[in-house]
This record gives sequence, C-alpha cells and structure tokens, in this order.
Amino acid sequence: MPPSVSVVHFIYAPAHCSPRARPFSAAQAEPISKVSFVNNEPEFRWALLEDAMAFDKLHEGIKKFAEDGQTLKNIVKKKIQGA
Repeated sequence: MPPSVSVVHFIYAPAHCSPRARPFSAAQAEPISKVSFVNNEPEFRWALLEDAMAFDKLHEGIKKFAEDGQTLKNIVKKKIQGA
C-alpha cells in the first residue's frame, strides 16, 4: 500500500528539514571562553566526568596508545632477536 500524499509531503516538506548552520560571522561574534586546568587537577577530573563522550574518548585513546606501545615493543623485540 503506497503512503498517502500527506505523509509524503510531511516527510519532504522544507519546514521539517534540519536547520541551517549559523553563518560564520555570527559564530565569530560569540567568543569561546578559555578554560585552563593547569594547576587544578580536581576541576579537570570533574569537568571530564561531566562530559561522557570526552571521558570515553580519552579512555579509548589511552587504551589504544598502550596497545600500540606493546605492538612496538614486540616489533623491536623480534628485530633484536632476528639480528
């Protein structure tokens, strides 16, 4: 059974499209405040825990870095033993 015309119009209507991105000039007019955690580790940890994606990505990056380090150790070990 094909969809009704009103359903098709609802799906393809411009009013239901994603909103346009803000123009560059508008984004440039609102400065982003700088944050520094240089001497404040507890504040850094709190901010990190508030942002789940940042926490997950940091964890993923540390894990991958450790895996790459182990891979590098294994390659060097094989090169030394083969020499």
